[in-house]
This record gives sequence, structure tokens and C-alpha cells, in this order.
Amino acid sequence: MSQETPSSAAIAAPAESGGTEADAAAVRASSDQPARQGDAFENLLHEDRRFPPSEEFAANAVVTEADYAEADADRPAFWSRQARELLTWDQDFTQALDWSTPPFAKWFVGGKVNAAYNALDRHVENGLGDRVAIHFEGEPGDTRTYTYAQLTDEVKKAANAFESLGVAKGDRVAVYLPMIPEAVITLLACARIGAVHSVVFGGFSADALRSRIEDAEAKLVVTADGTYRRGKPSALKPAVDDALSQEGSGAGHTVRNVIVVKRNGQGVDWHEGRDHWWEDTVGAASTQHTAVGHDAEHPLFILYTSGTTGKPKGILHTTGGYLTQTAYTHRAVFDLHPETDVYWCTADVGWVTGHSYVAYAPLINGATQVMYEGTPDSPHQGRWWEIIEKYKVSILYTAPTAIRTFMKWGKDIPAKYDLSSIRVLGSVGEPINPEAWMWYRDVIGGNRAPIVDTWWQTETGAQMIAPLPGVTATKPGSAQTPLPGIAVDVVDEQGESVPNGSGGYLVIREPWPAMLRGIWGDPQRFKETYWSRFENMYFAGDGAKKDDDGDIWLLGRVDDVMNISGHRLSTTEIESALVSHPAVAEAAVVGATDPTTGQAIVAFVILRGDAVDTGDAMVQELRNHVGQEIGPIAKPKTILIVPELPKTRSGKIMRRLLKDVAEGRDVGDATTLADNTVMQQIAASLKK
Repeated sequence: MSQETPSSAAIAAPAESGGTEADAAAVRASSDQPARQGDAFENLLHEDRRFPPSEEFAANAVVTEADYAEADADRPAFWSRQARELLTWDQDFTQALDWSTPPFAKWFVGGKVNAAYNALDRHVENGLGDRVAIHFEGEPGDTRTYTYAQLTDEVKKAANAFESLGVAKGDRVAVYLPMIPEAVITLLACARIGAVHSVVFGGFSADALRSRIEDAEAKLVVTADGTYRRGKPSALKPAVDDALSQEGSGAGHTVRNVIVVKRNGQGVDWHEGRDHWWEDTVGAASTQHTAVGHDAEHPLFILYTSGTTGKPKGILHTTGGYLTQTAYTHRAVFDLHPETDVYWCTADVGWVTGHSYVAYAPLINGATQVMYEGTPDSPHQGRWWEIIEKYKVSILYTAPTAIRTFMKWGKDIPAKYDLSSIRVLGSVGEPINPEAWMWYRDVIGGNRAPIVDTWWQTETGAQMIAPLPGVTATKPGSAQTPLPGIAVDVVDEQGESVPNGSGGYLVIREPWPAMLRGIWGDPQRFKETYWSRFENMYFAGDGAKKDDDGDIWLLGRVDDVMNISGHRLSTTEIESALVSHPAVAEAAVVGATDPTTGQAIVAFVILRGDAVDTGDAMVQELRNHVGQEIGPIAKPKTILIVPELPKTRSGKIMRRLLKDVAEGRDVGDATTLADNTVMQQIAASLKK
């Protein structure tokens, strides 16, 4: 995931540099480093451990192998067919792809389409108005259910309310909301009128919100009084007030109005003339609103990711291509049968996964989905499984970090619930280690549900690499193969394809429909960041390997490769080796500056619930285990057993904070952590 990445799901981490010669050396060395010959990761690449689809599953699969052949024969024609079959166009397009001025692509040239109409109105017109669109489950236990007809009315009302406050086509709307239905309603209302939404994750600080508002020149902010986190009210509105305040240097902002959803009843400061309650604006608006088509290349949203310069990058996505690829991949990768499936993506709408696979694709495909506001352990550690049992969820899409957390808590918790409705499991946000993959399949999927491990990014907009559950014999830990119509490769530092069994850089060789169209207001940065490392190829920022079958194994970002006494080692591989030990639930590895070896491996480890911490003996056992799995050079210099790891609310581990600990520095900004006490817990455990 990410993936900045996605509530307990994450989206794949975005590429943050165009690559350097040091990165090239890192990937080159990590591909053929002698000390790691025969290590556990290499064994996994060559091990024949596969899970083919059952005959029954394959016979009823939505997508077959024929899609690969069709896409290989003519990619633009393949995507043209998907666009026309999956979407209703106000005006048909005249050209599938214009790639005349790379890296700036245009897809479905001349076409006009409305995202909200495709997600809502047309389903109602086709007689599906009574189908449930969203089952909402609040953390305190409150629930709401929206049919397609009801959700359509709510989006029309929001569109009218926004327009009454002066929002017009092309204006930007900042969205700072928790995981509640109003978030999806807001996004679709913006898309309906052609306004460009910019969602800021609700865990971000006022400074982060301010910078995004100012860069996008937002005209309207939609927020809430607050939300609930682990059973307690958590405020949101004060961060908006701070972001727009004179003292916060927000006086020059372009915001004219703020709409506030009443969610947890907390008192808020009120700015007359600027602030408006949702119920007084949207709630009182008319349900009469006509959706009109927007150009296929009309901006749909901006989503900010962190950048190496410190200035966030506003990733720009447009309409026609994005909707086409998200809808196709949602249908194909999850084998979606909208008449019978209940789908749940656990990602927060603040991340791209929450955009693509909560707000847009499920609704475009006419699916019924679950939205959950809270954390997996509130009010108890079986909360997710309780929800799955209640709504008979059949497709679950979440993050490896969440899966490893459940491993730590133990399989006896999900065993208390009926999970027999699950038929497809998805993984997103980071490479999933084989042990977590197998636990997910066994404990949650009952050893019958296929796992689709997906690789993509904020920048790609939609899934790019994943097995198709009705076609592919899946492999634990591998995302495996590019999806139909996607040209992904692993190349060396010269940009040449590496042979099977080798590693290198993950690149995308050809334009794809959901690709980012640029960085908001900075086309030069777009070219330098993503297209400068290899000629006419998008560099994803990740390292990868091909196994003997040519299937792809993600290694994580190339800047997560450590230089230990001249040997290049991937943090992902060491983390996977640690988690393969039966006592370890989760691990995070960082490289710390070392005067002797250049960098030293420091590992932070969470033990499984039934494991006994034997102190130095456990540490030595884990060091030896890594040595056996990878080689002596990979043994961590330091292993710290900790109660938790610092994670954002999207599930992303904040390794920079761990690096601060490893190098003895004061810990940096931790305001985006899901639990602000984690760093104190780590400090307390180290003192012990």
C-alpha cells in the first residue's frame, strides 16, 4: 500500500526520488551479493510452493486468462474496451491514448464522463436503487446503511450545498474527515460538479493541513468536530482552525467556507460567516441535481505525498483513465460478483487506497461495501472479525502490518467468529512476508480463500501487479505478475531487463490509464522525480527480483538497502527472516551509522502473545536465526524487543523514528502516529 501509504491498510509507499548512482549500486549489489548465496529469501524465490485456484473458483471467475492475451495484442484497444464496458460516457472518446509528449499522457481523448453519475445515478436508473452501497460501522457501535438511491440523494444534496457556497468546476476542496460516510459523499459531490478534492489524512497536524490547503489554493474545507479513536473522542476541527489562523500563518489562504460534520459532539470554536454545520447546509439542500460529463482529462483529485525536499508533492489524477483502471482492477483482482459479494477495504479515505478502492471503484462496480471508523482493537481485539461475521464480508483487503498485529494477538481470537463468508483476501501497502501470508490464508481464509498481494502506489492510481485469483497459482510473499494491460519490468542500472532469478529496479515501461498526470503546479519536478532515472520509463523507487518463473518479488524501496561492511542488504529481507522465527510477530529493521562497518543493523521486534521474552538469550537466538536464514553478515548488531512499533493510522511503520532511537538522537516529529504513547513505551522498554 501505501502507499505515503494506507485505517489499518496501507497503500504502497510513493516513489520519492528519481534514483541515484548510489541506489543503483545498492540494487546491483543486493542482487548478487556473495554472502547471501543460498539464503532463505533466495530459497523462497526457487521454492515450488503454489496455491492454484480451485476448479469451482476458476470456473466462475470474472476474469480469465484471455485478458492477458487481448492486452498483449493491443494495450490501448484493451483499455478502450474496458472504458466502454465499465463506464457510461456522456460523450464517447475518439482516441484511446495520446503519448505524443511523454511523460504527459492523455487517455480517452475527447471523451466526457461524470464519476459520481457512474458511481451512483446509473445504478439507480438500472433498477439497483435498493441495493446496499455502504454498511457503516462506527467505533462506538453506531451503524448506518445507505442504499444506492439514498447515497445518490445525499451526494446530490452535498453538490448543491457546495455550489451554494461558491464552489465551481475546477475549484479545489480540502477534505479533513474521519472514516465516515460523509467522506465518500464529499468526494463524490466534488467529482459531480467537477471540483477537485484534496483529502488530508485526519491524523495529520495543522501544519501539514495548512501546507496542503495553501499549495492547492483550496476554496472550501470539509471537516468534522472529531471522531473516535480507541473508545475516546478525538478532535479534528481545532486543527482546521489552527491551519487557517493568523497565528498559524494561514492568513493568506484562499478558504472562504468550512463545513463541519457533527460526529462526536465535542465543542468547537465557531467562526461566524465562515463555518457551517453539515446538517444546516447539506442536510437542507435539494436532491435535484443533474450530473454533466467532464472531459476525460479533467482533474479529479490531488493527493499529497511526502517528498525528499520537505515540500509535499501534490499527485494529480484525472478522471477517465483513473476510473477505468480502478474499476477494472477492483473487478478482476478481487473476482468481484457485485450481486452477492460484500467487500471491505480497511483503508482510510485519507490514503490512495481509500480513494481508489473505497470511494470510487466499489461504487462504480455496483458493489456493497463495509466502512469502519475505528481501530482493530476497539472495543476488543476481535472487532474486525465481529464485523466480518455481522455483514458476511466475502472480500477483505488490508495491510501486512495489520495481519502481523493479529498474528501477535493469536489465532484464538479470530477462531471465535464465523469467517466462512470470506472467499478472497487482499494485501496492500508493502511486501507481505511469506509467514504472514500463510497465517492470513490459514487462520482468516480457512485455507481456501486465495490471497491477492497487490503492488501499486499513490502515483499509479490503481493496482499494477497482482495475481488474478481465478487464474494464477499464488505464491506466498510474491505479487507475481503485472495485470493485463500493464507493462512492468525489473531492470539493471542501464535500464536493461534482468533475467529470471535476478534483481534490480522496478519500472513501468508503458503509460497506463490511472497514471498520475503530474505534480500539482510543478511539471518539472514531475519529470525529474519519476522519469529522469531511465529514458522513457517510470521508476517506481522500489527494488524487486524475478524468480525462476519470472514472477516478481518486491524488496521495498531502494533506499531501504543498507551498506554493511560493503555488503548491501535489504531491510525487507532481514525483517522477513526475523518474522519467520516462531516467537516473532513483527519486526522493523533500520540501518544505524556505525564507525566500523559504515552501517549497523538494528532490529525492533514484537514477540507473539504466547512467546516468552528470555532477555539476552532470546536476542541471541534471534541473531543466530537471522544468520542461519541469510548469512552471518546479516545478523543484527542490536535487537530491541519492544511492546509496539511506531505506526501511522494507515499502518505504515515510521522507521525514521526508530532510526532516531538507534542512533541515540532525540525522536523527531511523531504527531502522525496512531498512538502517540508508542515512543514512550519503546523508551521505557529500553530502560528496562
